[in-house]
Amino acid sequence: MLAPLLLLWPMSVVLTWLVAQGIANKPFDRQLGEMARVLSQQVTVQDAGGGTLPSASFALPASAAELLHTDETDTLYYQVLGLDGQYLSGDRALPMPNDEERAAPGVVRYRDDEINREPVRIAYVRIGLPGSMAAGVEAPIVQVAETLGKRSRLATEIIKGVMLPQFVILPLAVLLVWLALARGIAPLNELQQRIRRRESHDLSPIDERDAPEEVSPLVRAINDLLARLDRSIGAQKHFLADAAHQLKTPLAGLRTQAELAQREIDAGERDPQALKKSLQQIARASQRAARMVNQLLAMARAEDASQALQHQPVNLARLAAEAVHDFVPRALEKRIDLGYEGPETTRRGAAGLSVSGQPVLLRELIRNLVDNALQYTPEGGTVTVRAVDDPFGQVVVVQVEDSGPGIPAAERDKVFQPFYRSLGTNVDGSGLGLAIVREIAQQHGAEITLEDANLRHRPGLSEQGGVAFGPGARFTVRFPVQFPVQVPVEPPAGPGTVTDGNTGESHPT
Repeated sequence: MLAPLLLLWPMSVVLTWLVAQGIANKPFDRQLGEMARVLSQQVTVQDAGGGTLPSASFALPASAAELLHTDETDTLYYQVLGLDGQYLSGDRALPMPNDEERAAPGVVRYRDDEINREPVRIAYVRIGLPGSMAAGVEAPIVQVAETLGKRSRLATEIIKGVMLPQFVILPLAVLLVWLALARGIAPLNELQQRIRRRESHDLSPIDERDAPEEVSPLVRAINDLLARLDRSIGAQKHFLADAAHQLKTPLAGLRTQAELAQREIDAGERDPQALKKSLQQIARASQRAARMVNQLLAMARAEDASQALQHQPVNLARLAAEAVHDFVPRALEKRIDLGYEGPETTRRGAAGLSVSGQPVLLRELIRNLVDNALQYTPEGGTVTVRAVDDPFGQVVVVQVEDSGPGIPAAERDKVFQPFYRSLGTNVDGSGLGLAIVREIAQQHGAEITLEDANLRHRPGLSEQGGVAFGPGARFTVRFPVQFPVQVPVEPPAGPGTVTDGNTGESHPT
């Protein structure tokens, strides 16, 4: 605030000086013009007649002469010029006016000039001539000049009257503003110290009652941020605790089997079957731990906000076909009929089945759905992956359907929570697959639903190979189509075909 004041103060002095000059000139100009008008009344113009030139005369009364010499401060000059600039009376040193536009007769004009290198203020008036003499004749002119002593003194007095109070008021105003700001900012400084004294783990809201009213919206915004940060950190702590608990079991089993194998070797036992069983248990435990770590990394990748910003056109039919192709060996191992239903994914691509998204995350979503279906489908069962185009071009649908035991309606919301697993399934798993699916779907603005597949009501599928199927589960993900895109699709690595689980038809993958 001081910097603008220091800049505005000299500007105020200059403006005040200009205004004071105008105020001081007005009464003295009026007096000077009145003198010129009185002197112009003493000029007479006579027409001699008979073709002779007219003449002008000037007679200065004694009272007028006394009026010109009554000023004790300034010097007065006057000049009277007759027709065509003929000198009649007064001071010859007064310069002639050089008006670009002649003023009307009888109108007093003012100008600034110099006499003997001294500035003066001049009032002059032209005298009107009769119509018969006006053509081609320069009218008489009367000029009265005055030095600027009284004007400067009055302007100085005006400036003193205006500026002297400012020299007192401005410093006092600065002092009062300083004190007011110091008093007003004191609560803000106290708020700053309270925030600085906080521990890094203290995310409790800031008390708004002690904060200045002007920063209350800022304090509320900070409290909202602290609340969201507290929830985020709490979720992370809960996730890490659950992850540590889940990793503890396979790691403990891995250590136990290793110690058991070592104990058998130290005891001199050479039973290959016992050692093979221990090594198999070690392999399974390490596989579960590796799967857990991979899914934790996938979960962290899905929750990364920067991944959501790297969207590009992605063909979902291609990703679905690739996922089916990758899981064929596992499906054959469990004697599960794994099939793909959808358009052929040739080099020309699958028209209408492209959305804007992150390819790595969308591939992870489909793979987790297929992996979950294979996990819970018994041997001899059926798993079908579909990629369906919306006829109205609004969404692209990906479905994964299995003939497993199904999921009760009461648990369908819970299965999407991290580390939640249905009881009684006797299936190894981490409980992270569907949580990853939901996170990726939310980042892409997709809607995911879960319902019974009801495959057992289809002819020939209620019981197959002596295995009774449950209601099954159908996961449906609807992706919004944000813009029409056509993506060239490369064929997946390696030749092969995938058999449709319902129709028995083969499709290239």
